Amino acid sequence: MRYGLKKTFLALALTGVLLVANGAASRYLATPANDDVTAADSANAGKASADKKHSDDRPANERSIIDQVVWVVGDEAILKSDVEAMRLQGEMEGMKWNGDPDCVIPEQLAVQKLFLHQAALDSIEVSEAEVTKSVDQQINYWISNAGSREKLEEWKKMTVKQMKESLHDDFKNHQLIERMRSKLVEDIQASPADVRRYFENMPEDSLPLIPTEVEVEIITQAPKVSPDEINKIKNDLRDYTDRVTRGETSFAALARLYSEDPGTARQGGEFDDYVGRGMLDPAFATVAFNLTDPKKISKIVESEFGYHIIQLIDKRGDKIKVRHILRIPKVSQEAITHAENRLDSIANDIRANKFTFEAAASYLSDDKDTKNNNGLMANQSEDGYTSKFRMRDLPREVAAVVDTMKVGQISKSFQMVNSKGKTVCVIAKLVNRVDAHRATITEDFQAMRDIVMARRKADYLKEWIQKKIKTTYIHIDEAYRNCNFEYKGWVK
Repeated sequence: MRYGLKKTFLALALTGVLLVANGAASRYLATPANDDVTAADSANAGKASADKKHSDDRPANERSIIDQVVWVVGDEAILKSDVEAMRLQGEMEGMKWNGDPDCVIPEQLAVQKLFLHQAALDSIEVSEAEVTKSVDQQINYWISNAGSREKLEEWKKMTVKQMKESLHDDFKNHQLIERMRSKLVEDIQASPADVRRYFENMPEDSLPLIPTEVEVEIITQAPKVSPDEINKIKNDLRDYTDRVTRGETSFAALARLYSEDPGTARQGGEFDDYVGRGMLDPAFATVAFNLTDPKKISKIVESEFGYHIIQLIDKRGDKIKVRHILRIPKVSQEAITHAENRLDSIANDIRANKFTFEAAASYLSDDKDTKNNNGLMANQSEDGYTSKFRMRDLPREVAAVVDTMKVGQISKSFQMVNSKGKTVCVIAKLVNRVDAHRATITEDFQAMRDIVMARRKADYLKEWIQKKIKTTYIHIDEAYRNCNFEYKGWVK
């Protein structure tokens, strides 16, 4: 389990084509297709050959690929296995290629190489912490979809550690590419006059459709865990500590048996990698980073996820590697019912005008993310935070409730799983709803401006790619030279 990370889907879409998170293929044996290759290609082939000893660890579909260098862009090689891996992943995702995959895929990989080449020239960098965070987010997303770490490993036919290793380089390259693209278009702007001109002659039925958007306030109550339940868990954790200290068993063995963190229990409570303080729950980090003796076990730590004991494995600079046992207190149905009844009582008092929803949220809500904003939920986007949500962006339980509400209405209490994975009881108020409609300058200027900006940036990047092709060394295997490419000038 990674603390402080939300389940976030990382869309690896570059220039309209999925960037497959499969770095393993690029490390395998590369044999040049002909003699017309650079010294860099030979070096890449030699390095890949040295790694061939790991080939038995690959999935069967990768072991069947016979590698060769099919394109060279600058000093970067594109291997046949890279093309095949992207094709296979696309088929798994149900992806439709806009043309012959044997032409579309290598061209898109080549476009990515152009951005990486420019990023190197411009000394664009991403930190290892940024890469690690993105990889962890992707792994956590996969685990949430698969249902468990074990099911994910069975599906992928590799361990989580192997997945992280295979994802690392592609995620780093993805971030470099995105940073380079952002730098190239950072000065592009669109004035109100530009937006009006873009849409003024567009037929009404061609104007962009703005989906329904809502603004929602919530008040939450966390069902109280009984003192007896907390004491039971603490006594269990103290017993684990005593058993390890007496030498009866190991910390790892107890973690496999009793830890309720599905992400680490199977590994004896051990985190996959060294982690920095910022990747951990603050309370957990404070205790973990104060540990100095691997033979000793920490005091009991309460975090937003439950109760832990921690054992240090190693420290490396400003990062640590630890193992832990997590126990999560069970909430009784009686406590849930009590919290729901209290929220329904609060809602009745609001309807009776004894106080406002906003005042109640500020003083009575347990939700740290919204109580200081009068209960108003905030939606994080690329442009920052906004109070407007499309229905698909709301938590599923909230969306199901507010979808049937009228503006100003307050819901009955219901249950929701919050961002920390805990069940809480909620009442919601629908503050505003703007139903789906065709965009207008007066109501939807920002959305229309975003469309114009996106088009201008796309046009600029296409021009940049076309110019970059002309000034970059490119070699294409004979088998790919008759393709109908999107960009001109690949074949020289």
